[in-house]
Amino acid sequence: MSTAAAPASKPVNSPAQVLLASLIGTTIEFFDFYVYATAAVLVFPALFFPDSDPTSALLQSFATFSIAFFARPIGAIVFGHFGDRIGRKTTLVAALLTMGISTVIIGCLPSYHQIGILAPLLLAVCRFGQGFGLGGEWGGAVLLATENAPPGKRSWYGMFPQLGAPIGLLLSSGAFWILLHFMSQDDLLSWGWRVPFIASIVLIAIGLWVRLSITETPEFQKAIDKEERVKVPLKHIFARHKRSLFLGTFVALVTFVLFYIGSAYLLSYNVKIREMNFISALEIQIFGSIAFGIFIPLSALLAQKFGRREILIVTTVLIGAFSFILPSLMGGSDLNVFIFSMSAMALMGMTYALIGTALAAPFPANVRYTGASLTFNFAGIVGASLAPYAATWLQSNFGLAYVGYYLLLASVITLICIFASGKDEV
Repeated sequence: MSTAAAPASKPVNSPAQVLLASLIGTTIEFFDFYVYATAAVLVFPALFFPDSDPTSALLQSFATFSIAFFARPIGAIVFGHFGDRIGRKTTLVAALLTMGISTVIIGCLPSYHQIGILAPLLLAVCRFGQGFGLGGEWGGAVLLATENAPPGKRSWYGMFPQLGAPIGLLLSSGAFWILLHFMSQDDLLSWGWRVPFIASIVLIAIGLWVRLSITETPEFQKAIDKEERVKVPLKHIFARHKRSLFLGTFVALVTFVLFYIGSAYLLSYNVKIREMNFISALEIQIFGSIAFGIFIPLSALLAQKFGRREILIVTTVLIGAFSFILPSLMGGSDLNVFIFSMSAMALMGMTYALIGTALAAPFPANVRYTGASLTFNFAGIVGASLAPYAATWLQSNFGLAYVGYYLLLASVITLICIFASGKDEV
């Protein structure tokens, strides 16, 4: 065939386009997600559960926080189906809109004092919407990066969407920190808490503009060209990839437990138990998010040199060892708490950098969106949905040592599942 007769080649995404589109989407999604987590500690107990004692109100607030984790697998199924049938690009745009609209609505909700029991019910519905959107966002963003990666660069490319988590945490904590510097705590409870939720509409617009500029990933385009798409990706996953789904869920277990102990639970512990002022508690979280972000690229570089599986094993062992000093750090001075936050989030960066690529690796391109998303979000249910609640309950009833045992148990389970997975599966 002559070159003149060859079909025009489709535009190829540049590395900068790919990495920016994967990073900005997860940054926005995690900003929205963590704004809720911060508000769940600082303002929601008083605004949506005021008739309960402080501990019960906090636990109820954490219960609505956990709803999103049960919504995420549903989002993974729905968005994963369309991502594996229609394409990554269109599905990622829909996921971003779902998450963003839910977040903006939360910022407009009336409080319990205004509409009674309907207020926490509406809050729960919107939190479900956040989880539903994030369930479809994460897997697509990871695939957007890794399916455009050149040979030998998957861990490095797969690191970029993971950077959205610490950046989102930094922006959400920073937003509340700034608000508390310009308004009283009463003003924050009255109206100021709404600002980060409603302002996310600006980030959503930027994210949509970037996402709409990209083309389909080369690997999925090959699946289209070769007519390899399956009719029902979910059915295919459970028929042929149950083992990868199960092991991947628990490979990611300690990642989730560590993160929510080191963020949402630590924030509530500092404010409610240590009686630290809001600003100081947020400052610790801000510095922790910086450590989180720094160790993500470091981990990706180490994985390129020594292997992704090997770095995950070493990091999981370090997390298990860290669980033994958790009580002395959290129960010590403010400096010890700061050291705890920096250490926990540094370890989080080491494991989180690689978990996206690891969870996507076992699945073929025609069902990878569904498989990776389901695995990640099942891990969110078992590892994250109840982590702040469980840690609060364990600390209240048995002491901080049992929070450490909780983290240790998660690290042991993760380590077993990493060893049970083959080298090509993690």
